[in-house]
Amino acid sequence: MEPTVVWRRPAKRGDATPLVVFLHGRGADEHDLIDLAAELPRTFAYASLRGPLALPEGGYRWFEDRGVARPVAKSLRSAVDGVRAWVDGPAAAEYDRKRTFLLGFSAGMMTAGALVLDDPARFAGAVLLSGAIALDGQPATPGRLTGLPIFMAHGTADTMIPAELVLQTQRYLRERSGADLTERMYPRDHSIARREIGDIAAWLAERA
Repeated sequence: MEPTVVWRRPAKRGDATPLVVFLHGRGADEHDLIDLAAELPRTFAYASLRGPLALPEGGYRWFEDRGVARPVAKSLRSAVDGVRAWVDGPAAAEYDRKRTFLLGFSAGMMTAGALVLDDPARFAGAVLLSGAIALDGQPATPGRLTGLPIFMAHGTADTMIPAELVLQTQRYLRERSGADLTERMYPRDHSIARREIGDIAAWLAERA
């Protein structure tokens, strides 16, 4: 099934235009992150996808889990396959396939991390915010992300994601992945800080 998507497209676009794909957190939807596009480089196209699984209390999620940031492997695999089918499909075909970036928040970060680990060569980079990567069962081998630009950020007061999983992710990306890593910490909780948006914008602008 095709995901529900909202877009922010530049006035000038075509197959040389880079694309950023937003992946929201648990309980949100495709509208949650898309307004960030107004503060990010206008040379990019932006698409925000809705997670495939509806929650009884409202909103959506990317995968089933056994606790916070502990996905069911088969369900996470299904989310990865669904997003990958969309970025490889006709809806995104008018943009530069070689410059597709992912921007994921919380559970969306976990999905984005799984996508880049699954096929690092498919993506031009990823912005990983306020979450962790599910390293167990993933191809998180040394050097797996060699040279891949990654922007990773977390809040100093963010207690939503288990600390041991955040630390495990930070250590992998810093010490073993080989990624071209930009890491930031902000004085905030489980949210996106104003200064953080500016830093993401500058990071993307360097890759426009």
